[in-house]
Amino acid sequence: MARKMRASAESAEDDVNLTPMLDVVFILLIFFIVTAQFIREPGVEIDRLEVNNKERQNPLGILIAIDSNSEIYMNKQVVSMSEVGFRIRELREDNPKGRLVVQADAEAQAGVLIDLMEIVNEIDNLGRVPLSVVNE
Repeated sequence: MARKMRASAESAEDDVNLTPMLDVVFILLIFFIVTAQFIREPGVEIDRLEVNNKERQNPLGILIAIDSNSEIYMNKQVVSMSEVGFRIRELREDNPKGRLVVQADAEAQAGVLIDLMEIVNEIDNLGRVPLSVVNE
């Protein structure tokens, strides 16, 4: 009888409590999910220009794409030039300091890009519009 009691007492001490370790794992998982930066896609395939000067930029807030037919895409939807300003203002309310990135196809008309840059300049009140070329 004494043997059975001693054996059951030893087996209770040998169990490892995994609850604190699981708590830490789930907290780390939640932390990485919340802090992850999600990549936004323009919703249209773009043939980008080749560049020699490659410099990494900060994550973006607003993504605008111009395809080879000079159509403008925001949030994977075609928008007209008159809608662009309204959409940018809407997105700026959500993310006022977010970077605005315009991806233009190599075959797109330059006039569409210039008109788009003028609208961005009016909305953001920039004296200069920062410009960079993406090669990825």
